[in-house]
Amino acid sequence: MPGEETTPRGPGEPTGPGEPRGATPAPPLKRAIGPKLLLLFVIGDILGTGIYATTGKVAGKVGGALWLPFVIGFVVAILTAASYVELVGKYPKAAGAALYTQKAFRVPFLTFIVAFMVMCSGLSSASAAARAFSGDYLAEFTDAVPPTLIAILFIVALAALALRGVSESVKTNVVLTLVELTGLVIILAIGAWAVLTGEGEPSRLGEFQASGAGYALLSSVLGATALGFFAFVGFEDSVNMAEETRDPVRAFPRAIFTGVAVTGTVYVLVALVSSLLVDHRTLEKSSGPLLEVVKAGGLDFPPKAFALIALFAVTNSALINIMMASRLCYGMANERILPRAMGRVLPVRRTPVTGILFVTVLAIGLVSTGEIAGLGDTTAFLLLCVFAVVNIAVLVLRRDRVEHPHFRTPTALPVLGAITALILASPLADREADVYIRAGVLLAIGIGLWVLNKTVMRVRGEA
Repeated sequence: MPGEETTPRGPGEPTGPGEPRGATPAPPLKRAIGPKLLLLFVIGDILGTGIYATTGKVAGKVGGALWLPFVIGFVVAILTAASYVELVGKYPKAAGAALYTQKAFRVPFLTFIVAFMVMCSGLSSASAAARAFSGDYLAEFTDAVPPTLIAILFIVALAALALRGVSESVKTNVVLTLVELTGLVIILAIGAWAVLTGEGEPSRLGEFQASGAGYALLSSVLGATALGFFAFVGFEDSVNMAEETRDPVRAFPRAIFTGVAVTGTVYVLVALVSSLLVDHRTLEKSSGPLLEVVKAGGLDFPPKAFALIALFAVTNSALINIMMASRLCYGMANERILPRAMGRVLPVRRTPVTGILFVTVLAIGLVSTGEIAGLGDTTAFLLLCVFAVVNIAVLVLRRDRVEHPHFRTPTALPVLGAITALILASPLADREADVYIRAGVLLAIGIGLWVLNKTVMRVRGEA
């Protein structure tokens, strides 16, 4: 059946991840994801830590006009999502942005840096989720265990689940997605009740943290948008599941566009409700800002019940990001960017075991040294840089024709996508210095791995 076919390899390509030409093909990844599962996967990947944990930090940057950064973030996400849809339709293989960069620019070092930035963005996102899990939401139940230890154990537990298999992980994602959507519906219900009963302060919706106008106001809004963009990341992860999706050329356009539209609408509404009911200074101080909204709402909803929902939500974010980072390792090994060992697959489970173990170690390092806001902003910064490259790549690759039909985005969208991504990644976005330092350290690790891999390949005569 067409949905069960494995991704064909081009002429002269290695037959498996890290294998020499002419070797016996490695076992392909299992195509276990249909259109509905993919849509829920995209929604579940976007929803989660960003809206549940960093809404307060966004409010601290922009003030009561909390909704505006999410509107801008939605526009930027749609622009780049269109580029990803075109590229995954042309090249339905694992490795995502790394594959597109290599095909467009043919510069192996740039390809590696892009791939490593994507992987690290997933790990910093999972680490932010782990930190959110061990914060104010968990404190509703207990604060007896050190938060850092909880976050580390949390990462290890999700890695074990990822090793079980993609089907088990994606089905878990479906359950957790429905739970986290329920939590956001509760927030919207509280907001609707507040509007009907005349509660809240509508005047806050137009207040900005920065007084006056000009550069200060622009920097405040851009900084809030850059951090708030963390809530939108995730749609790009789904393209790394192309080799595990049935009929990816047809499934991805609907899944990505619908997923971004649904989550964007929910985010803006949740931001409006949050600012309506809670002052931005109170939101800023909390690692569980939506819990503050529940407590301030007129509806008598148990805070502990909502805290439990939030814990499920951030768990979902971390699980998906660990899965995606490990698949990216597999894809990079397939393209000979990382050592062949990174492409090893468990014989029975057919999951990328080495990749999962590798990203778990890196995630533990990040979660031990960062906090929610810094890790979230690091995720956004890394991906904004990658998005700029991908938006340019889609234009360069227009000269590369493929035999099968696929989605083609209007040329203006990737152009605008590249420009907006670069602006939000620039110092104009009022970003803390530790974000650039953390990203720099991660890139230094990546460059070290690149040099090591090239050295090993030369010694083996494979370069």
